[in-house]
Amino acid sequence: MQFEFATAGRIIFGTGSIRQTGSLAANIGRHAFVLTGRNADRAAPLMDTLKREHIRFSQFCVPAEPTTELALAAVRQARKDACDFVIAIGGGSVLDTGKVVAALLTNRGDLMDYLEVIGSSQPLTNKSASFIAIPTTAGTGTEVTRNAVLDSPEHRVKVSMRSPYMLPNLAIIDPELTFSMPPEITASTGLDAFTQLLEAFVSRNANPLTDGICREGLQRAARALKRAYLVGDDSEARTDMCVASLFGGLALANAKLGAVHGFAGPLGGMFDAPHGSLCAGLLPHVMQTNIKALQARDPECPALNRFHEVARIITDEPDARALDGVAYVQKLCSQLNVPPLSVYGIKDVEFPSIVAKSRKASSMQGNPIALTEEELAEILRKAVAADELV
Repeated sequence: MQFEFATAGRIIFGTGSIRQTGSLAANIGRHAFVLTGRNADRAAPLMDTLKREHIRFSQFCVPAEPTTELALAAVRQARKDACDFVIAIGGGSVLDTGKVVAALLTNRGDLMDYLEVIGSSQPLTNKSASFIAIPTTAGTGTEVTRNAVLDSPEHRVKVSMRSPYMLPNLAIIDPELTFSMPPEITASTGLDAFTQLLEAFVSRNANPLTDGICREGLQRAARALKRAYLVGDDSEARTDMCVASLFGGLALANAKLGAVHGFAGPLGGMFDAPHGSLCAGLLPHVMQTNIKALQARDPECPALNRFHEVARIITDEPDARALDGVAYVQKLCSQLNVPPLSVYGIKDVEFPSIVAKSRKASSMQGNPIALTEEELAEILRKAVAADELV
């Protein structure tokens, strides 16, 4: 058995932990480049802590999922303002942009030198500038991962910049910051976290360390996601979902993902659709297809027993079987009002292109069994039509 585990240099979790940011940042640098989401007011507690420590800061808004052009604009401003470290407070889009800025502050190559798929995929040669990641959603877990995802509208694809040097120096997870998330964002980000835990648990690259993380995360997500959706200020539910999100990031960074994310990356580049909503729409159909493919072609694969275990964890039924878990997930998606993928304009004429791109996606390599083109197309058909499982 061989595996490795890498994550952020330091993780601080707990209600009110954002108030520590200023004193911690004072030991890192003197001029911060602060990235926020569309509503910069949500970052006010952070700004207050920086002011108390007399830390200068420049602000940059990431209003939506980041494009390559937006990331370059952020880099230009950070360099112009001579910022010596980076803080990102927001959802996955904000944190991913922050990772890119921190990397390019110390690596002077062009962005395209480092991007996968559309670029040269060159490795970073220098450590990124110090980076503090503060999530305000419970979903991506990007505060503890080593890659950033950018949209390239020109190429109609989402691509990653990836390096161990991109792991944040400090991740601060404060559940209070998630209380104001609206229900639809709670659902999509929460189902993304749920998907990441499940896919990492059944991944070909799972290991004993990520297994424990996934089991705990799945249990918390299963008991908390619906409550967080219905009652946004439920402190216990929000805390559970923040743990699930963090654990999903820890797991995916060290065990890889599967077909849901294999699809979601290309789809996100081709259509204007939130990543979490894509994952939610795909998840029950990918689960069902994986289970049936394993039963038919590789019934001795350990992943099949893991799907049974997932079902027991999320249903809290000791006799649950794999397909019971699939039914539970589809019911949960219905309760959280997950729309069919057809609302994003995905049509069957696009299926061959989507399947071709998805088969090449890095996430697809972690799927527990290689799915055929026909199986992948059938997953798309069911997710677009929101078919009931059979």
